[in-house]
Amino acid sequence: MFAFILQRLIQAVVVMVTVAFVAFMLFQYVGDPVVFLLGQDATPEQVRELRADLGLDQPFVVQFWHFLANAVQGEFGLSLRQGAKVSTLIAERLPATLELALVAAGLAVLVGVPMGVYAALKRGSFLSQLFMTVSLLGVSLPTFLIGILLILVFSVQLQGMFPSFGRGEVVDLGGWTTGLLTAKGWLHITLPAVTLAIFQLTLIMRLVRAEMLEVLRTDYIKFARARGLSNRAVHFGHALKNTLVPVLTIVGLQLGGLIAFAIITETVFQWPGMGLLFIQAVTFADIPVMAAYLCLIALIFVVINLIVDLLYFAVDPRLRVGKSAGH
Repeated sequence: MFAFILQRLIQAVVVMVTVAFVAFMLFQYVGDPVVFLLGQDATPEQVRELRADLGLDQPFVVQFWHFLANAVQGEFGLSLRQGAKVSTLIAERLPATLELALVAAGLAVLVGVPMGVYAALKRGSFLSQLFMTVSLLGVSLPTFLIGILLILVFSVQLQGMFPSFGRGEVVDLGGWTTGLLTAKGWLHITLPAVTLAIFQLTLIMRLVRAEMLEVLRTDYIKFARARGLSNRAVHFGHALKNTLVPVLTIVGLQLGGLIAFAIITETVFQWPGMGLLFIQAVTFADIPVMAAYLCLIALIFVVINLIVDLLYFAVDPRLRVGKSAGH
């Protein structure tokens, strides 16, 4: 177990150093931050002084080392557009993005798993066929189109049943803001969360259905039926339990995807999260914010992957047996 964790930690460090290098290259090849800070009318003396203050006159290796050291401490300098510390901007936007991603992930799991189980157990029913048809639409339609359609129906046609933009009323819990403790917060998060969850929901539903059908054909399920166990015990006590092992991996990875790819949803609904901040940074070539966003998303993926690997190792005894046999 220790060797497994150590191996994953080493891989995580390698990934983060690689991503940090890519983020650092943004400073080298995507515009000059000195020009952004001083403007086109700066004198050569002002440019030299600022480059010295920022450490841009030092060798490449030294600059990258300083960038790594600051990144480990969560420091990425000042935003070229807003003039504020990037770490402060990220800290202000992070709660909104995590809140949206967690609500969307919870919705996808709570709805997608039962739909997948039903579609597997009732393959020939009308409702099962309807679920599969809806899942094709969910996989095929782009996220921005789903968001616009939801706004058209629930915000325009139904005269503001759900708000079409913003986060609503939030509560400050010692520096961490949340809208999940207010009624208006839930109204504002409903449409963005549904928009973000639809693709993940259909993916989970189709995966659960496929895995459930595969498990129901195995020998131990036939043996369980031969012992006289009820369908409920076979389906939910044996089949579903083994179906959820690979689903656990997908759900974990998709949570990272929800956080990383919430950019479109946040832009459509003007949700004040990191995705909207990143879009604004790209528009104004705000390189420190772009680099910080890239490193943070990579860190989230690495942490989630590590947690999923450990959970997978814990719930699947075959991995533990394989490791023991290997040693």
